[in-house]
Amino acid sequence: MMSPDRHSFTRGLRLGIGPALATGVLALNFGAEARARGWGTVVPVVFSAFAFSGSAQFTLLSSLSGATVLAAIVASMVINVRYLVMSVAIAPSLRGSRLARMLQAQAIVDASFLAAHDEDDRYDVWRMIGVSVPQWIFWTAGTAVGVLAAPSPDLMHKLGLDVAFPAFFIILLIDEVRRSRRALVACLLGGTIAAGLLFVTSPSYALLGAAAATLIGLRRRRPHEAVPVCTDRQRQ
Repeated sequence: MMSPDRHSFTRGLRLGIGPALATGVLALNFGAEARARGWGTVVPVVFSAFAFSGSAQFTLLSSLSGATVLAAIVASMVINVRYLVMSVAIAPSLRGSRLARMLQAQAIVDASFLAAHDEDDRYDVWRMIGVSVPQWIFWTAGTAVGVLAAPSPDLMHKLGLDVAFPAFFIILLIDEVRRSRRALVACLLGGTIAAGLLFVTSPSYALLGAAAATLIGLRRRRPHEAVPVCTDRQRQ
């Protein structure tokens, strides 16, 4: 088991505040919608605590309204295929036994994955865990608030809370493409693929197709493309 890095973990906790707030807003939406669709008050909260995946949970919630349970589960799995790509990218940075690496990998969520990315194409695992902790807390608590308060979609729209999560991811995207040319290329390629697929298939499959753009990250850097490694003090 790798030894804890308190500095990285603490820094991750600070970086996780923003994503956690956005996550809480999305969770509030999920809790309210699940309550409205007859899931009760306990199931949505337990589901959020153990699944901790907004995309998969919303997909399952939507799919169950007009499809079989099997179709809903398959749709949820498809929407989370991107985590396979993330796992491949972060695997060399994981440390310890198989069980330890498996536990570390549970902290992989979109915002944490991006926040943990260093300029040398490595990932700070303890920073990633630190970013994920407040997100999990706010995701579970937000679901509970949504279930109990059950705000209407009109109220969420009037308050602008329905666009908080997409806006947050746009900010993350801008930060990532500014640091890496390959990220910019992957972003443009993924957007083009998704836009084209939307004419012939559903948004879920368009998202899955766009994930193919991330394969550009498998290309090894040429020597002149290597990014110098610098410490936090040098960055300041």
